[in-house]
Amino acid sequence: MITESARNLIETWRLGFVATADAEGKVNLSPKGTFIVVDHATVAFAEMRSPNTVRNIRARPEVEINFVDILSRKGIRLRGKARLESKGSATFDRLLPDFSALWPDLTGMVNAVVLIEVTACKPLLSPIYEQGASEAELRTLWKQKIQDMPA
Repeated sequence: MITESARNLIETWRLGFVATADAEGKVNLSPKGTFIVVDHATVAFAEMRSPNTVRNIRARPEVEINFVDILSRKGIRLRGKARLESKGSATFDRLLPDFSALWPDLTGMVNAVVLIEVTACKPLLSPIYEQGASEAELRTLWKQKIQDMPA
C-alpha cells in the first residue's frame, strides 16, 4: 500500500500533518515530526505531547496524514486507522529503538507509539505542474527562497 516513492518522501521529510476528529466530529490538525515507515502498510509516530490527538484517536481512530516535499511541492496523502501502543506493550518496546536511533534525545519523552494501518496512499501535486513547471525548476526556486530567508 505504501509506495516506494511515498516511503522515500516520509523518510526524507519525516514531518506529517495528522488530521483527526473528536467525538463530536470537530477536526484537529497536528504536525508530527517523528514518522517512521514500519512496513509496506504501516507508519508510526512517537507520541510525546499530543493529548488532543490521542483523545481523538480513542474516539475515532480514522486519520489522514499529509506529507509534503516543500521543494518539489509534491506529496502524499495517507488514510488509515490509528491505534495507540503505550509504554510496556510489546509493540512499543519493539519500535522504540527505531525512534531512539533517529531521535536519541527525545526517547525519554515518548509516551506511546501511534501506529497507522494505511488503507489509501494517494499523491499530492501542486497545480503549478499543470502550468508546465518542472520539478527541477521548483526545487531551484524554493531552495533560493529558503537561502534568502533572514536568519
